[in-house]
Amino acid sequence: MIVLVLTWLGIGCWAICFWWMHRISSRQESMLTELREMTQRIERLSEAEHELIRDVHPQVGEIKEHVETVKEAVSPEKN
Repeated sequence: MIVLVLTWLGIGCWAICFWWMHRISSRQESMLTELREMTQRIERLSEAEHELIRDVHPQVGEIKEHVETVKEAVSPEKN
């Protein structure tokens, strides 16, 4: 009789353990899915930022050239 009770108790413990592991696994899977979506959003933002920097970069060089010409025209040493 004791053996039968312990056997059923062991089976019940295994069932609880498998349920608990399944629960943990599903939580991990949902977290990984959320993390994957977040990294995709970050990659899209990074690409957009890279495009903006690429658009602005040539303009920065032109602005520096214009600042130099204005600086030369306005400098008091030229007078």
